[in-house]
Amino acid sequence: MKTTEKIRIVLVLAISMMFATNSNAQETPTATNYDQGFRLGIGLNAGYAAHDPYKMALGADARLQYDLSKRYSLTLTTGFTNLFVSKVDGSDLGLIPAKLGFKAFVWNDQFYVMGEAGAAFAVTNDYHKTSLLLAPSIGYASKYIDVSLHYEFYNDFARLNNNGSLGKGVGQVGVRLAYGFEL
Repeated sequence: MKTTEKIRIVLVLAISMMFATNSNAQETPTATNYDQGFRLGIGLNAGYAAHDPYKMALGADARLQYDLSKRYSLTLTTGFTNLFVSKVDGSDLGLIPAKLGFKAFVWNDQFYVMGEAGAAFAVTNDYHKTSLLLAPSIGYASKYIDVSLHYEFYNDFARLNNNGSLGKGVGQVGVRLAYGFEL
């Protein structure tokens, strides 16, 4: 066999191999990322103040939530809370909280734990103080409803001690019921 015939045979084999093999590129499924985005929740709060002279707490709030992932979110909460005094001659404490928080869903993407910290600005006529505010909570959230149990501690607000003297730090245990939606 001559060299030219060998080259022709190799070329014919190569060309026939290219047409004979059917190669399909397989499409790999694209990874579905959780849509990061904002949610807004409008809530009502009711609770029991843990320190005298206050007995009951009522309030409303708005919470902006940014979902980092399906399980973790950052929150910004503000609103108005009123701590009612237990005595007729006392003065209620109205405050505006401003809190930043971190929410982590721990079970079935519905049950969560959350920690918030910020400031509480007193807005009553005779009490003009700002306090550190710490607020841990646990809760349940669906697509639209959010129910949580929380404790809020106002570090710098005055309270009555058992002996009648003034102390620092007022806390409240409360329940929050909110309606939330995506923005």
